[in-house]
Amino acid sequence: MWNATECALYPAKGKGKVAQRTEGQGGRGGGVQRCSNLLPLGRGRFLRQLMFLKKLLLLPTAALATCLLAVCALASSRQILIPAAPGDKPSTAKKAGSSHSPSTLAVALSDADGFRQKGDNAIVALHKGTYYLSGPITLSPADSPDGSLILGAVGANGTNRIDPLKHGVVFSGGRPLRLDWQPAAGKAGVFQAVVPDDVKYFDQLFVNDEPQILARFPNFDPAAKHFNGTSADATSPARVARWRDPAGAFVHALHRAHWGDFHYRVLGKNADGKTLHLEGGWQNNRPEAGPHNSLRFVEGVFEELDAPREWFFDNKTRTLYYYPPAALDLAAATIVVPQLETLVRIVGTAGKPVRNVSLRGIVFKHTLRTFMKTNEPLQRGDWRVWRGGAVVFENAEDCEVSDCAFDGVGGNAVLVNNRNRRVGVARCLVRDAGASGVLFLGDPAAARSALFHYGKTLPPEKLDTTPGPIGDNFPQDCYVRDSLFLRVGRVEKQTAGVNIDLSKNITVEHCTIASVPRAGINIGAGTWGGHTIRDSDIFDTVRETGDHGSFNSWGRDRFWRPDIRATDAVVAARPGIQFWDAATPTLLLHNRWRCDHGWDIDLDDGSTNYIIRDNLCLNGGIKLREGYGRVVENNIVVNNSFHPHVWYRDSGDIVRRNIFFRRYAPIAMRAPTWGKEVDANFLHDPKAASGVTRPADELRRQSRQDEKSLSGNALFAAPAAGDYRVAAGSPAEKVGFKNFAMDDFGVSAPWLRALAPKVKLPAVAGGATAGGATAAKSVRDGAVLVWRGAQLKNIVGLGEVSAAGLPEETGVFVVSDAEKSVFLKSYGVRDGDVLIGWGKTPVSDLRTLREAAQRDPAPAVLKVWRNQQPAELKQR
Repeated sequence: MWNATECALYPAKGKGKVAQRTEGQGGRGGGVQRCSNLLPLGRGRFLRQLMFLKKLLLLPTAALATCLLAVCALASSRQILIPAAPGDKPSTAKKAGSSHSPSTLAVALSDADGFRQKGDNAIVALHKGTYYLSGPITLSPADSPDGSLILGAVGANGTNRIDPLKHGVVFSGGRPLRLDWQPAAGKAGVFQAVVPDDVKYFDQLFVNDEPQILARFPNFDPAAKHFNGTSADATSPARVARWRDPAGAFVHALHRAHWGDFHYRVLGKNADGKTLHLEGGWQNNRPEAGPHNSLRFVEGVFEELDAPREWFFDNKTRTLYYYPPAALDLAAATIVVPQLETLVRIVGTAGKPVRNVSLRGIVFKHTLRTFMKTNEPLQRGDWRVWRGGAVVFENAEDCEVSDCAFDGVGGNAVLVNNRNRRVGVARCLVRDAGASGVLFLGDPAAARSALFHYGKTLPPEKLDTTPGPIGDNFPQDCYVRDSLFLRVGRVEKQTAGVNIDLSKNITVEHCTIASVPRAGINIGAGTWGGHTIRDSDIFDTVRETGDHGSFNSWGRDRFWRPDIRATDAVVAARPGIQFWDAATPTLLLHNRWRCDHGWDIDLDDGSTNYIIRDNLCLNGGIKLREGYGRVVENNIVVNNSFHPHVWYRDSGDIVRRNIFFRRYAPIAMRAPTWGKEVDANFLHDPKAASGVTRPADELRRQSRQDEKSLSGNALFAAPAAGDYRVAAGSPAEKVGFKNFAMDDFGVSAPWLRALAPKVKLPAVAGGATAGGATAAKSVRDGAVLVWRGAQLKNIVGLGEVSAAGLPEETGVFVVSDAEKSVFLKSYGVRDGDVLIGWGKTPVSDLRTLREAAQRDPAPAVLKVWRNQQPAELKQR
């Protein structure tokens, strides 16, 4: 946003004094307050600057050049204010001419707003230190669209790039406490202190800037996969009976199908004294399966305060209890409790957006957790969201948060909400956030024929037939660039490093995202397409959930139906309806992906109009479920393959010029052909002799296409080092594969590269084996057998669980010939159904199916799993 060179800042020699110097003059001492450069010039000021230019002629060449840059800065009409450092007493300096000393950050921002209203640019440059905010900083529109504002650390005000962690300007949503600690009676190792009455509710505690643990069961385990420790006994009657008053505690649980999570507040105990009275559970938009029976934990119960670093706050007595580690000097420790959810709001109105505001070089921390506010459903997505964050943009244009860090914020780091244009995040660190990194969320009212639950549909005749959105109340042409996301989703699991919903033309480039519980990048109801994901490094994902990918998307736009047959009919009756919303392709270009618990790239329900090109997939392969108009070309899929699931009859999909390591892994694909083109792919066989190729017959038999596809040794340059470029003359070139760069994924800012973890490179497997990582861990028998005239098999592996939308690996899949089975046809069973119940008897596999049928040859109902939900079928 700021491209011209700025006038230099030099410290004043005395506290409260004003220094106003130009480059080349030098100087040392205390804090600069303001550099004033107002234009247009009055006669007196013009003469003074003319005399200054005359003096330049006497300077050496280097000094002359430096001072000329300063003059350019004067011509740029910028106001630079440096308020008193945090903790300093407000300055008593009075206004003197065009210079004065802002006494506080609030005064500086007020002055800056006045400059902007005159059309001038303003910089509020901040001293090192922690600014404990009593409320969110709100930046609203200036009267002039030309006035710009930079708010940030000294040294972050030009085009230079800085490390905010070293500059040390902190915006805190917390309140520091000075407490009189005393040993707690009856609690060995625990201390207690009374908290002032004016401290509001808090659900986090920071000691010497390190987050502590709200008293919990089971105890915190850094190595535990889910929630840092879970137990089926967390809310058992025996345990609840031991708690005197658990009101105010929280119960956290994973979704039964591992599709995110649920959170509940404890209101108290029920009359039996052994069960909990709860509110909540609204955080997931696919709640039917309910919370997991064992992957759960409870926190905020006094009786569970039994381990170092745990704490508990009794709001009734205003008493804080804390179990300090043995080496901690509690008397000298800094204690901070969060009081705010949001630190900065950049919010305009529909008719007057905020323009040209930049936050730079700031560390944001100490905000409240917000999981109990995560309750807004998105358009037929699996998510619910809280429209908030540590920094919020709404009705903004040409604004940016750059060279900043979000360190342990309790909820989302950045929300770009509703109408925003060219708003972005650049060169930022987001780590240990309670929820997502960056959310782009539009107004649901902008979507035509919008629905808000997976199973909801409108009759075709009631659909809005106008392509595109209604109005413009959504993010467009916004971005996340060169940013690092680590360990986001520490509390909430249905989250992502970057999430895009109800938006258009969002760019994510040169980002590194790692160690997250679900997707690194998620596009929900991306709705109007045009998004670009490029040059990024996404790995160590889906750590605590399932049926997902490092990249994940849904496309449940107005054409989409849970039943693929119904969607076939809607699209056949209204050709082109599938592109009324996703009108512009979404591009996945030149990224590196690795998912060890799902797919590297997972395009799920209805994801439409995608181009996936030049991606390096290191483990989980590429999955395309139902959708239209996807092009997958020139990708390398290491140790895995292409996973087509449940395609539409006329999807128009193209898969070509890719290098796969294994045969395809199709599920519920309907004959006779797959999409528009599946051909000219290369099946890597490391055992093949150099230069020897053969037709990829195994691929041809699967797709009934692949006439030009070949198999052989691709001759990779250095796969052990992650370099999968093929050598000149590689047989992969015969199918049209072209090399792409292997050394330009992820963040590039030096300070971020120093913090970024390295992706785990795979050991390259040999042979063109079937299946893939998604089926490798199952112990169930996957053989197909004929039963009562139909072909059936056990549900086996993550792939089939995902294709059916099941909560777990259970049930019997009806592969084909349901119509030929007199018995199954009499109940209305279809190909693709999963048998899960025979009357009142659960069916988990073929064995339990046969046993149930022997006991009851004609049950009153058959229970099936259809369109990702249960259904009961009666014999007709």
